[in-house]
Amino acid sequence: MIKVEEQEAIRRAYFIEEKSIRAIARELHHGRRLVRRAIAAAEPARYTLKKPRDALVVGPYKARIDQLLAENKTLPPKQRYIAHKIYELIQNDGYTGSESGVRNYIAQRRKALRSVPVYLPLEFDPGQDAQVDWGEAVADIASQRTTVQFFVMRLNYSRAKFVMAFPFQKQEAFFEGHVQAFHFFGGVPRRITYDNLKTAVYRILEGHNRQEQEAFIAFRSHYLFESFFCTPGQGHEKGGVESDIGFARRNFMVPIPKVASFDELNAHLRQACLKDTRRRVKGQPTTIQVAWETERSCLLPLPDWDYLCCVTRPVKANPYSQVTYETNRYSVPPAYAGKPLVLRAFPFRIEVLYLDQVIAVHPRCFGREQDIFEPLHYLSLLEQRPGAFDYATPMRRWRERWPAVYETLLDRLRAQWPEGRGVREFMRVLQLHREYEADVIQQAVQQALELGCAHFDGVQLCLRQLLQPESVPLPLDLSGLPQLVGVGEQPIDLRCYDHLLIGG
Repeated sequence: MIKVEEQEAIRRAYFIEEKSIRAIARELHHGRRLVRRAIAAAEPARYTLKKPRDALVVGPYKARIDQLLAENKTLPPKQRYIAHKIYELIQNDGYTGSESGVRNYIAQRRKALRSVPVYLPLEFDPGQDAQVDWGEAVADIASQRTTVQFFVMRLNYSRAKFVMAFPFQKQEAFFEGHVQAFHFFGGVPRRITYDNLKTAVYRILEGHNRQEQEAFIAFRSHYLFESFFCTPGQGHEKGGVESDIGFARRNFMVPIPKVASFDELNAHLRQACLKDTRRRVKGQPTTIQVAWETERSCLLPLPDWDYLCCVTRPVKANPYSQVTYETNRYSVPPAYAGKPLVLRAFPFRIEVLYLDQVIAVHPRCFGREQDIFEPLHYLSLLEQRPGAFDYATPMRRWRERWPAVYETLLDRLRAQWPEGRGVREFMRVLQLHREYEADVIQQAVQQALELGCAHFDGVQLCLRQLLQPESVPLPLDLSGLPQLVGVGEQPIDLRCYDHLLIGG
């Protein structure tokens, strides 16, 4: 073997300097056969192994190792022979070599037996196909490290993607991800490809036939797209969205997002998806944004109203005016205690209805055995039982976070009206939260305390003045009406009122 520089020197001597092979061999100290090979080709010859090297130690045991590797195919995946176990078995047969020699041979055999997957390049028409799947990532939500599930939908033609985070992969989240993706893309793709998700597939039948969940069929009927389910274990059939899951995790979730809520996290993900559309995918003639604009006009139109992405349950309030869902208890107004109610569980909120009227809305709790109160629900009861004010759990939780001026107002009212009347007056002030924003009420309470009218009427007056401040009247211009000059400036004679005292 010679170096590239030496081969170049031989070729220059022969072709440029026109020296003979004998002279070149003599001057450069190479054999004539090597000089002829260098003249024949510019690249140096690579060393190739003509026949396998003899493995003197492992060689006699190769057949046994091959037998154990073949047997692995018939064993359960978690109970197969590993390299160390094979080494121990052939040691019992007399093998005296090292474990690394066995590992090297096993690695060579596995590499030789491994089949290289071959795929077909695919091309899609605008608006026709999309793919959906779930991924998992980590985010810091409200200063707590949280594992989130993120929904991904990809348009196959433009390669535009939509990503949305949820605390779980339940059916209501699965549907909500679709609805938000449809609005993001500006329409509905005509066919969507899925894994065999339990939220969509009830039972896998022969071939590509599936018994689908009734709720999924109703959802699909609302938006009129077609569904296609991959062959079990063949994730490459929707390789585009599989790739997008990793792309989103590496590019949208790194560094780990630090947010206050899922709403803030999803706003971040939405902006990341929009920013990504400015990218041009390698091998594509245009950016994702340009292709997306072409595809948008080919999507199915959105229906007039969105599908209700929720789970519906009949419920009944307990004696504490609470309804239960997934072990958590949510408050409702006491007036509906004992009445048949309906609970709707959305991915991030809980609604409680009486007939067709929504009577309570709460943020959904993702813990267990928790009480979620709306303090306003209990004000009517506390007006009847003011003595329970300091002990009522909803009020104690509210007092932990309400402004300090509320405590000042409560103390003033209790001092002015003991025996429960002050608490009832305070309850009337709190009732204002049903109609007005909390920060405006806080300002009104502060003004009422400063003006010395610390009661419901005073707070209500200050509230109205804040929301509808009186305009200062402009002075009248009487220059064009000289007959009115001096009106209101003449002295007033109060003696006429004396007649009232003597009955005149």
